Amino acid sequence: MNKFLFAIAALLLSLPVMAQKPASKPKAASAATEVNDPKAKTILDKISKKYDSYASLEASFNLEIELAEQAKEVQKGAVARKGKQYKVDVNSQSMLSDGKALWVILHKNKEVQINDLPDPKDDDNLLSPESIFSFYKKGKFIYALVNDYTENGRALQQIEFKPIDKNSEYSKLRLTLDKKTYEVISVKAFSKDGSRYTFAITKLTPNKTFAANYFTFDKAKYPGYHVEDLRE
Repeated sequence: MNKFLFAIAALLLSLPVMAQKPASKPKAASAATEVNDPKAKTILDKISKKYDSYASLEASFNLEIELAEQAKEVQKGAVARKGKQYKVDVNSQSMLSDGKALWVILHKNKEVQINDLPDPKDDDNLLSPESIFSFYKKGKFIYALVNDYTENGRALQQIEFKPIDKNSEYSKLRLTLDKKTYEVISVKAFSKDGSRYTFAITKLTPNKTFAANYFTFDKAKYPGYHVEDLRE
């Protein structure tokens, strides 16, 4: 499973925690003088307030994948969230979590993998769908407002997140938002191997009503699928 594929989609789910306390002064020598931008913090507070007011949400999105020496690929998908429960559908894969476990559904292979939720303390899972709810609290990124501009008559702003750890596989994340409404437009992840992944929201429905079992895995819905429990 391509972890970037879902990491960007899952970033939408983390919006309510973006505006936690600024990261403590980093210890790494290369970033020792950097602190979070107060202007960016103010904006993130407003984004957080907006999205945190939603009891649930559903969004359609485009995922643009740019790999070295390969043609650009665009996939369409959807993400739903209610509390710590979420569902992500993109291409031929799905992820489903009831807040207690994670089901990865591989439709082409007719296979379901049941996993423990990623440990938020594990740096290797920094941008996994579960730890992304709280990774900004860990003080591993420095963020700043880097752009304030108008495009097609729309006022936009961009905030970039840079990992403090120089060994991180990410060089940065870039969040683009509507300056007037504080709605997130897109998130772009820059990998050090040259890969780029852009998650662009095409439709957002706040306070969506979901069935009681919407985020619960039901084996009966996947006849013929092999289910493998990988939980420890």
